[in-house]
Amino acid sequence: MNYIHSTIAQLKNSSPAQCEFYQAVEEVLESLEPILENSEKYKKNAIIQRLVEPERQIMFRVPWVDDEGNIQVNKGYRIEFNSALGPYKGGLRFHPSVNASIIKFLGFEQIFKNALTGLPIGGGKGGANFDPKGRSDAEIMRFCQSFMNELYRHIGPTTDVPAGDIGVGAREIGYLFGQYKRLTGRYEGVLTGKSLLWGGSLVRKEATGYGAVYFADYMLQARGDSLQGKRCLVSGAGNVAIYAMEKLYQMGATPVSCSDSRGTVYHESGIDLNLIKYLKEQSRDCLSIYKQTHPDAIYIPVNDYPKDGHAVWRFNAAAAFPCATQNELTQADANALLSGGCLLVSEGANMPSTKEAIDCFIAAKIAYGPGKAANAGGVATSQLEMAQNASMQSWTFEEVDEKLKQIMKNIFVTANDTATEFGEPGNLLLGANIAGFRRVADAMIEQGVV
Repeated sequence: MNYIHSTIAQLKNSSPAQCEFYQAVEEVLESLEPILENSEKYKKNAIIQRLVEPERQIMFRVPWVDDEGNIQVNKGYRIEFNSALGPYKGGLRFHPSVNASIIKFLGFEQIFKNALTGLPIGGGKGGANFDPKGRSDAEIMRFCQSFMNELYRHIGPTTDVPAGDIGVGAREIGYLFGQYKRLTGRYEGVLTGKSLLWGGSLVRKEATGYGAVYFADYMLQARGDSLQGKRCLVSGAGNVAIYAMEKLYQMGATPVSCSDSRGTVYHESGIDLNLIKYLKEQSRDCLSIYKQTHPDAIYIPVNDYPKDGHAVWRFNAAAAFPCATQNELTQADANALLSGGCLLVSEGANMPSTKEAIDCFIAAKIAYGPGKAANAGGVATSQLEMAQNASMQSWTFEEVDEKLKQIMKNIFVTANDTATEFGEPGNLLLGANIAGFRRVADAMIEQGVV
């Protein structure tokens, strides 16, 4: 459609050199053609043009002092993308790769992901090009305090509620919250992913990984199958990957791989989850140590990866769970997965598959769960944490897990029903994009030109 292409062209002109952002926008807009071509109200209200522009973009410097007394300077971001459905909601990412394009693509995806949950939350994202790896707790604390010295002006429990993401876990959330409380004098649910000691929610740490597995099982159930007995490939070794593997074991499947920034572990008999938890949650070591206690495992360093993709996807398995980062699964990886008998891909990370890889999955008609649907369990449980904070309650693990499971089922049913409505049953990418768009767009129209 001409106006979709012209919108993308205008975006590239007004926001140059933001490739990841363009990729996210193009993927969504191309899926929306079936609804846009038969609905004048979205064109008349310039919904597409308004959706692709954030309501607010905040960029700031973050000066801090390292342990040697040297002054360091990083760049901080908060993109408040869309508040039609509720307060901006989305994580903070601390990683050296962070730039405006990464944050905008994540914020744009967050709009539709949050809409799919059915909960009253808008879309946003933030972070900094700061690398917590190798830094002392004192350095991370000083960085977080400096970051919050600017961010606190823009957030609040009914305006913008950040959470964690890559590089931002319970430790970082604690330092950020402490500085917010010191600056404002308010003890309120302004951040999610907090410690259970002071307002956090059970299941939040596990939620994204658990949710991706629940979503996968719903996809298979719709095809008369289940995860029971399936061998599964998982990428990543952070919260999402660890708790996806935990839930896979609980559901009778066997995760046989995981990865970090330095390499991939493949263990035919099944990943030793307790060891991975120790390496990544306690000792903070790299996965190469895994072979010291499991000599039958295979470790592949990054330098030995195939030139056209990632080693983690080059083994045979029935299901794949990309849980690391964006564009980690290429067209060559997709072809390798399909040749190895892969029946399902459930994305625990944000936009982990390239466009070409996604095209392969959809053409092969396997069960494909796009990130905005399959990994929405994390933000959904963040909203459950907000609800507990607002009502000054604390729910049990079983209560939160049951709510999470039901939310993931609702997302699957919504995406699946919408895909069927638009003539492509089983195409959950189309269904998720249209369902999320329709909810946000209709709210925007009802609220006027804002």
